[in-house]
Amino acid sequence: MKYIDEFNDPDLARKLLDEIHATVTRPWALMEVCGGQTHSIIRHGIDQLLPEQVELIHGPGCPVCVTPLEVIDKALEIASRPEVIFCSFGDMLRVPGTGRDLFRVKGAGGDVRVVYSPLDALELARRHPDREVVFFGIGFETTAPANAMAVHQARSLGITNFSLLVSHVRVPPAIEAIMTAPACRVRGFLAAGHVCSVMGTAEYPDLAERHRVPVVVTGFEPLDILEGVRRAVRQLERGEHRVENAYPRAVREDGNPAALRMIEEVFEVTDRNWRGIGRIPDSGWRLSDAYRAHDAEHRFDVTGIRTEEPRVCRSGEVLQGLIKPTECEAFGTTCTPRNPLGATMVSSEGACAAYYLYRRMDAATASPARKEMNPVG
Repeated sequence: MKYIDEFNDPDLARKLLDEIHATVTRPWALMEVCGGQTHSIIRHGIDQLLPEQVELIHGPGCPVCVTPLEVIDKALEIASRPEVIFCSFGDMLRVPGTGRDLFRVKGAGGDVRVVYSPLDALELARRHPDREVVFFGIGFETTAPANAMAVHQARSLGITNFSLLVSHVRVPPAIEAIMTAPACRVRGFLAAGHVCSVMGTAEYPDLAERHRVPVVVTGFEPLDILEGVRRAVRQLERGEHRVENAYPRAVREDGNPAALRMIEEVFEVTDRNWRGIGRIPDSGWRLSDAYRAHDAEHRFDVTGIRTEEPRVCRSGEVLQGLIKPTECEAFGTTCTPRNPLGATMVSSEGACAAYYLYRRMDAATASPARKEMNPVG
């Protein structure tokens, strides 16, 4: 399949690996921002095939994982109400709140439904005018246009029983927070291709220049990631810090103008809490005043919620790239995909889920012997 098979070619992967080995002379820590890239890296053993001087640090690139606990608890409270049809993507249903998740709400009688698009939820609102339909609008810049379009259509069609519980976050402010953290070791970034396909690359040159780090936009297949690493290492070895687009088949400098116009109309920038990280200024979106009538937080009284994270869970440190999942004492024991303590274990893009799914269970699985694996096998 075009753009899949051709970006999984083992011979080309070996050539890229050989070039990276020949280029690197010093230790460099790179962070992949996207959870989809993390899963590809762990699935194919890319981090184990790179020179020992190149370390890949997993960043907070999973929108499910960084959705704040207080927003999860608000979702649980709203979904429990008898007048509500609560709609969400499937990967949110097992994300733990304080004491329960959406599956448990559904099991207790809540009308919780998995949908594949916010427009599916809007259609439910049209068909059930006697019910309040709420869509859980989470995600990075990638999912923002579709959520904005759903609210835009609701207002245009006069559908007043549809609302969004919004927890959108933005990547560039997160990179800023990472680079200004005292314990930061990151010297370069692999930026998320799908985010840049919407937003373009205009927000990254200032970050790269100010923090003197290369930012390489990459895709998600093995050759995409290896090419991103190759370009980042080459820049670092040369003392450069530029933005490079290694994903031109999907990303343009100006992004998607139509999607950007929809985002700008419906949303406004706001501060946002990130689960396990804390508050990052200007790192999220909320509905603008013109669309506030469709804001579930304003429509439903969900104040006074108290949240509490499991003390043993170290997912916040995983999200910040401070530890690998296997360094958490709960990983694979008291915390598994069936009994997750943190969102990083249950999300389809979570780092802990990737390590568990692909059996990266302890330090022994990262032994030098695994360097002989097929790079894309």
